[in-house]
Amino acid sequence: MMLKGIGASPGIAIGKALVVEADEIVITKKDGINIENELKKLSDAVEVSRSEITKVKEKVRIELGEEESEIFAAHLLVLDDPEFIGEVENKIKNESLNAEYALDEVTNMFVSIFESMDNEYMKERAADIKDVSRRVVRHVLGIKVIDLSALEDDVILVAHDLTPSDTATMDKKKVLGFLTDIGGKTSHTAIMSRTLEISAIVGLSDATSKIKDNDFIVFDGTTGEAFINPDNDKIEEYKMKKEAYEEDKKSLELLKGKKSITLDGKQVELAGNIGTPNDLEGLIKNDAEGVGLYRTEFLYMNSDSFPDEDMQFEAYKKVLEGMNNKPVVIRTLDIGGDKKLDYFEFEEEMNPFLGYRAIRMCLDRTDIFKTQLRALYRASIYGKLRIMFPMISSNEELLRAKEICEEVKHELKNEGISYSDEVEIGMMIEVPAAAIISDILAKNVDFFSIGTNDLIQYTCAVDRMNQKISYLYNQFNPSVLRLIKLVIDNAHAEGIWVGMCGESAGDLNMIPILLGLGLDEFSMSPISILRARRLINSVRESDMKNLSEEILKMTTAKDIEEYMTSFTENNK
Repeated sequence: MMLKGIGASPGIAIGKALVVEADEIVITKKDGINIENELKKLSDAVEVSRSEITKVKEKVRIELGEEESEIFAAHLLVLDDPEFIGEVENKIKNESLNAEYALDEVTNMFVSIFESMDNEYMKERAADIKDVSRRVVRHVLGIKVIDLSALEDDVILVAHDLTPSDTATMDKKKVLGFLTDIGGKTSHTAIMSRTLEISAIVGLSDATSKIKDNDFIVFDGTTGEAFINPDNDKIEEYKMKKEAYEEDKKSLELLKGKKSITLDGKQVELAGNIGTPNDLEGLIKNDAEGVGLYRTEFLYMNSDSFPDEDMQFEAYKKVLEGMNNKPVVIRTLDIGGDKKLDYFEFEEEMNPFLGYRAIRMCLDRTDIFKTQLRALYRASIYGKLRIMFPMISSNEELLRAKEICEEVKHELKNEGISYSDEVEIGMMIEVPAAAIISDILAKNVDFFSIGTNDLIQYTCAVDRMNQKISYLYNQFNPSVLRLIKLVIDNAHAEGIWVGMCGESAGDLNMIPILLGLGLDEFSMSPISILRARRLINSVRESDMKNLSEEILKMTTAKDIEEYMTSFTENNK
């Protein structure tokens, strides 16, 4: 059986499937229960959970270190706490409650108590209780528990979608590929698969219903074709495809250490997008000339509470030192929309992508913002730091964010804490309003970075995760290209450089246009860097300027896309 989706991350994957179910757990009170049976279900679930957590703790200790494994030590303490498990047992005995319902009631009570405490350490324990309880409940109900951080075999993950926490905690060495029901080229799963250099297909619609655990899968992350339990001929065909893909990757190795420069001498910067300091390995392996986007939200999403200044400082320092004085663009906190925190409650919004998020939240919660800025400036002495604000839609927001930076620098100076005076301040252009007033904004920053993922979404009024209207989400839309040209022209008129950190920056069909429009820096998934360099090294800037002029005369995204697909094919 063949499934067709959207090729999200290149490469050939061959292996067995592991289906990750994301069923919502519904807990109800049951009548006529057998108390002894419920106590046994609870006891068995606790023991299985204890065994699983112990294995994960040891694995994390060996691979990441003692400190990182402590979170799982805390989880074991919850299971061994006689007050917690003992209270669940009492509710089963005294109130004749089914095990999952009793556990849910006790969990809610303990979480409420811990979250109301002033002590930050005790507040963090609430998250531990939630995590442990979720695991035990699934075992009580007989729901499959898949711990992505402790995979035993090499697998192709099949899911409705993969959350940021899924991709952050999974054992990347054991994952051969991703297949998801939903998503597009700019969905979280697609972006992370490219960052992690894991082949992926998204938007398959019914992968989780068509594919079963241990089904044998072969798929091509470029074409979007996946085959379930194929015959031997198809398996051999894909083995040959995989060999050819690996050979092409080897040929790209020859480009390492070379400049990203056109035949007529136009040099650009090819940087990479990362989510954690651990992603540096991919950048270094692919010869990135800098970090064009460090998404700091993962530091927050992988924590049980807001990371403190020291924790953030260590993460930023690690990235700056790891890049050996190459430029590092670190984006300030971009939480909201589809990126939530378990420990911070966002109010329900009709349109969360247009709501309380990113710089809007930071300017409202200056305590959170200042903590991050202090960590950034403290780390600035360890490399070439560029700070970037997301989701700016007005000059007022930009000026206020810069004002807070000055306040932080003043505080650090008074405390005798060192920081660099060479930190560049920039902003993302991802809101059409910002693109339109980019001539004004350019007077107040050192650089722009165009975030095409959201710029396309907001310009075209298309939810990029909505499968029904995904055809309208198109980087070749003439309005998007004209906005990009406007931003680059306005920036250059003020003498500042312009980068792009959206997925378009690494698209081989888009790079020639961007070169012609004058883009200075391209930041992409590490896996795309060397292919982008090969293309840039093979063309002339003068020809790309002519090409972009022709493209801007075209009136439909379809015409532009077909033209560029043909151009790329003819220039391989």
